[in-house]
Amino acid sequence: MRVLVTGGAGFIGSHLVDALMESRNEVRVLDDLSAGSLDNIKRWLDNERFEFIKGDMRNPEIVERAVEGVDVVFHLAANPEVRIGAQSPELLYETNVLITYNLLNAMRDSDVEYLVFTSSSTVYGDAEVIPTLEDYAPLEPISVYGGAKLAAEALISGYAHTFGFRALIFRLANIIGERSNHGVIYDFINKLKKNPDELEILGDGTQRKSYLHVSDTVEGMLHIFEHFRKESKTVDFYNMGNDDWITVKEIAEIVSEEMGLNPRFRFTGGVDGGRGWKGDVKFMRLSIEKAKKTGWRPKMNSYEAVRRTVRELLGTA
Repeated sequence: MRVLVTGGAGFIGSHLVDALMESRNEVRVLDDLSAGSLDNIKRWLDNERFEFIKGDMRNPEIVERAVEGVDVVFHLAANPEVRIGAQSPELLYETNVLITYNLLNAMRDSDVEYLVFTSSSTVYGDAEVIPTLEDYAPLEPISVYGGAKLAAEALISGYAHTFGFRALIFRLANIIGERSNHGVIYDFINKLKKNPDELEILGDGTQRKSYLHVSDTVEGMLHIFEHFRKESKTVDFYNMGNDDWITVKEIAEIVSEEMGLNPRFRFTGGVDGGRGWKGDVKFMRLSIEKAKKTGWRPKMNSYEAVRRTVRELLGTA
């Protein structure tokens, strides 16, 4: 395939690029390097099947150039920081909704057959049914980030049905692993490096969520995409996560153990009943039965994924 990966120098995107290149595809990456790094994809920079475009997707002309001649777009470009929504909602709009709109307009005038989009479990908000199925309703995000992801989903669905391409949307749980540069594990490691005696934990520590290693994520995305191509649906949705979940306090204990430390835990108490921040979904576990029916299942559970990620980020894996 001829593939465009937006955000392909980022955390999940670069792992996807590795898998696509190793499968002998022609890969083009569009990334402004605001969150990603060329180091993540440096092994491919001189490969004749690889092309890198540095550009901001808020510029429609750059996006139009990037989609030329490709068969499928994996759209991973986004601001990944949920917390920023309370301080800068306009930035989340621009880097999640506007860039998706620009991409869809570029695709409208191209021969792209497929769009694969990484959405988020945050579109479900505080789901009253756990594990949460793809057809759960009503979707009521409690963060600007979740709202932006849901807006992008809606635009994608409308454009796909109107302009004749097919779209696969993944609602991701918390994705962790090597090259990640944000999130609870990354934060805990950096806090303990600065102060090995005390670890600040946002919220009350009982927040419980599902975590999926990036290797399982990429494998699942590509497996389900091949399954999707053989079907006839214009738009389809798949949750990707794990069958289990883990608390923030348990993650803190694993990080401390792997660093050989025994810090005092200081819980901030958080907001709205122990959430880490405004808009933090306290309990999240997605149903992945639909994904498993395609033949995919995670190799690591949440606990194993967390421990492996800690070791990868510490360089001890």
